[in-house]
Amino acid sequence: MDALWSWQLLDADGVEVGAADTASATGAARPSSPEFPTQSDAESWIGQEWPGLLEAGIAAVTLREGDTVIYGPMPLTPLS
Repeated sequence: MDALWSWQLLDADGVEVGAADTASATGAARPSSPEFPTQSDAESWIGQEWPGLLEAGIAAVTLREGDTVIYGPMPLTPLS
């Protein structure tokens, strides 16, 4: 079976947030990445979801295929 694709979500300090960290200090739910069958599906998702992730405190993301880092961390802040 092929490994699934997912995004590792990082806060401003580079600390991973998501499934293992389900609530922020304020008690609000923290986002997590779904798993995807293809790299294209994962990249389409981040292309649609990055503004909401940034608003929720996610500063950067790393694309993973299973346990392998494909690229990242990639900042979610727009270039100015």
